[in-house]
Amino acid sequence: MVQGNTNTTLAATPASIKLALPVGHVEAGLRSHDWRMPEEHNRIVVDHLSELLFAPTELAMRNLIAERVHGRVLVTGNTDTVLQEMPVAERRSKIMEEVRFDEYALVTVHRAENVDDPLALGGIVMALLSSPIPIVSPVHPRTESRLREFDLYDRLASAPNVQLMPPVGYLDMLVLLKNCTLAMTDSEGLQEEATVPCIRKPVLVLRTSTERPEAIEAGFARLVGVNAEGMLSNLRALLEEAPELPPKSPFGDGRSSERIAEELARFPEAHQRILEASRLRRA
Repeated sequence: MVQGNTNTTLAATPASIKLALPVGHVEAGLRSHDWRMPEEHNRIVVDHLSELLFAPTELAMRNLIAERVHGRVLVTGNTDTVLQEMPVAERRSKIMEEVRFDEYALVTVHRAENVDDPLALGGIVMALLSSPIPIVSPVHPRTESRLREFDLYDRLASAPNVQLMPPVGYLDMLVLLKNCTLAMTDSEGLQEEATVPCIRKPVLVLRTSTERPEAIEAGFARLVGVNAEGMLSNLRALLEEAPELPPKSPFGDGRSSERIAEELARFPEAHQRILEASRLRRA
């Protein structure tokens, strides 16, 4: 079983196939249609090598059918980590004690096409410096490196309306997201997590494409690019008139793990092939 579109997911999939082990891919069928993204390459390869494809939405399923994948496709919803971990996060996290502002926009930026490009990163920094709402931003190591390389870090760190933080863990991030007014991000995961009913926050997506168009269609997210003027105009519009967010997430009801487990139990061929592969290795 592999999840998502990371390099480790890509590495594990063909290795499993070579060992005659069938692969199940969780979050199958996501597409940004943006070939600049290494994640797009990974998810396409993994989807076409997988025997079981657990698609989070109907759109993801349609993407897989259009590409004629050979594996079995099942719509499960997205995995339910937020619902499971939010109560834990609210008990354990102390991150809000470190936040200087009563209300804030949570900002995360880490994608290569944004942080490795001085024009794109400069546009993001300009927008944050001029933001009409305070900014709280845990800074990814890659982002900090580029901010320093492009002589942008000190300017951002010294701004009175900006609070930079070191990288935070998942529980702290959930609490930051729940307590923010809105999020500005280039993260795939944050776009999805913001739609969960216990969070329900609007998101400005700092990209020109997304593998989560369902969040846009549902009214949670807006694609705003990385031009400072465009980001600020969308930010002001959002603050002036808060959107009416739907009560349900477009990514499922939190029962995806149950559906995946049920499908695995109905996959006897996989069990047989695993046993055969095990016998071959022992031989």
